[in-house]
Amino acid sequence: MVTITDGDMRKKLLSFVLLLITIIAVGAPTTAFSQPNCRNTGNFDQWLAEFKREAAAQKISAAAIAAASPYLTLDQRIIGIDRGQRFFAQNFLDFSNKLVPAYRLQRGAQMIKKHQDIFQRIDKDFGVPAPVIVAFWGLESDFGASAGKEHVLRALATLAYDCRRPELFRPRLFDALRMIERGDLRPEEMIGSWAGELGQTQMMTSEYYRSAVDYDGDGRRNLIKSVPDVLASTANYLKHLGWKRGQPWVQEVRVPANLPWEQSDLTIQHPRSQWAKWGVTRADGRPLETDALPASLVLPMGRFGPAFLAFDNFKIYTEWNNSLIYSLTAAYYASRLAGAGPYNRGLGEKIPGLNADEVRELQTLLAKRGYDVGRIDGILGLKSRHAVRDMQIKLKLPADSWPTAELLARLRGGR
Repeated sequence: MVTITDGDMRKKLLSFVLLLITIIAVGAPTTAFSQPNCRNTGNFDQWLAEFKREAAAQKISAAAIAAASPYLTLDQRIIGIDRGQRFFAQNFLDFSNKLVPAYRLQRGAQMIKKHQDIFQRIDKDFGVPAPVIVAFWGLESDFGASAGKEHVLRALATLAYDCRRPELFRPRLFDALRMIERGDLRPEEMIGSWAGELGQTQMMTSEYYRSAVDYDGDGRRNLIKSVPDVLASTANYLKHLGWKRGQPWVQEVRVPANLPWEQSDLTIQHPRSQWAKWGVTRADGRPLETDALPASLVLPMGRFGPAFLAFDNFKIYTEWNNSLIYSLTAAYYASRLAGAGPYNRGLGEKIPGLNADEVRELQTLLAKRGYDVGRIDGILGLKSRHAVRDMQIKLKLPADSWPTAELLARLRGGR
């Protein structure tokens, strides 16, 4: 294992993590972009007074409201960041290579060893294995090194007031006040991301309020400074999302050239024995297990790229963040920490595909045909992939959910 010691390289990687946190924060909510072009016309002070009255009506204490009040201010910069956000239009190979470098694999393994006693307790209490938790810990904040610099109360107040997604952020602001009332954090300690995430695994305040646990026994649920609280709370949150004890999450596989490609979709599951009958093998070519464990085949870059079986526990990753490349990267990182080898890149850089502008054009053409592709942004999200797969089936192309120049050309021609 190679250790990165060059300071400039580490700074670049940490900067990338900070930018990733921004991406993750805005990529997860399914209600995002509901009012992308709205304008705020109401007075913030009047809005805040009404919010405080509602907080009191919800029996949030006057002391908690008063403690938070100095930070409940409007920050137009946050609105600008939210309106001007841009996602990375990277493919899985590029994204996972950047997010899972050698030093992060090494550091993750060190963290598992360092906190093995805590992880043994967590496994008993919550049933979530250490590699899964540590992978999120590494991706979300580089093990606590990059957990954000914004004041969360100010960010949440701004986004709850803003007309774009108030229904998403207003409940989170109430829960932030409940966290103060419960004694989890003092208002001045609530430093995190501009989108309101807190702690070393970047939980939204509502997730924090529901899932955080005091695992070090000091009477507080502190996901900013207490490693035991961070790790156990992350496990508790994953358990609440439906994590199944003792079951796998992803398994790299090798697929045959004559596979029924239309079956390769996250919405389709077959027993592992059926995938074996279709010629799917383990990554090293050995026979696949022939049990009844249900699994979906995920081809993040189509039939010429890496291939994974995704089990029920992988759904938890897409609940954590609905970006496929992030979810699959997190799951792959966890599998590496659990002992799996690096994935097969397939054709690698030679995999046929489209650039961001071409994907945007493809999304536009699919939307004109009645498909829900999500936001037309040049990012191949799950909705766009489902639409691509359906169109490939109609056009009798290999339905691997990965767009190619041939598909775009046929759509341009109206076929």
